[in-house]
Amino acid sequence: MSARQPRFNQEVLLDTTPLPDDIPKVAEIGASSAPLLSAAYFIGARCKPYNDDYMVCKTESNGRGELDCLKEGRKVTRCAASVISDINNSCLTEFRKHWACLEQNNQQLWQCRRPERKLNACVFEKINLEKTIPGTPAGEIPVHLRERQIYSNNP
Repeated sequence: MSARQPRFNQEVLLDTTPLPDDIPKVAEIGASSAPLLSAAYFIGARCKPYNDDYMVCKTESNGRGELDCLKEGRKVTRCAASVISDINNSCLTEFRKHWACLEQNNQQLWQCRRPERKLNACVFEKINLEKTIPGTPAGEIPVHLRERQIYSNNP
């Protein structure tokens, strides 16, 4: 057996080094996983160009993407925050019902199709963003638009 006594560090380490001035400042979104999952497709719809720019930057930076692509990452964060803000201002009741359902059902989208339909309709009507699932086969009804769900506790 080892004679050395184990030492555990229970302190939280914070990096207080300020970011360079050429990187734009942006506040954190401040949402947990359920609201982010609820708004994910709308964020994807509006922020696709920013997401694509960030992914191209990370691919081209050869492992230094976190450092070299901070500007692009900040644009993605700012765009996502604007989508969350717009949904909160326009469809707060539907948004809360949907993410509360997700939180109570282990983040499973198929358990929350009813509140999701109401949220999708509200967001499309008031913000003009539509939920589209990438990679859905042509000519097939997307899973969130089907009248009868295959996996569902509610008919």
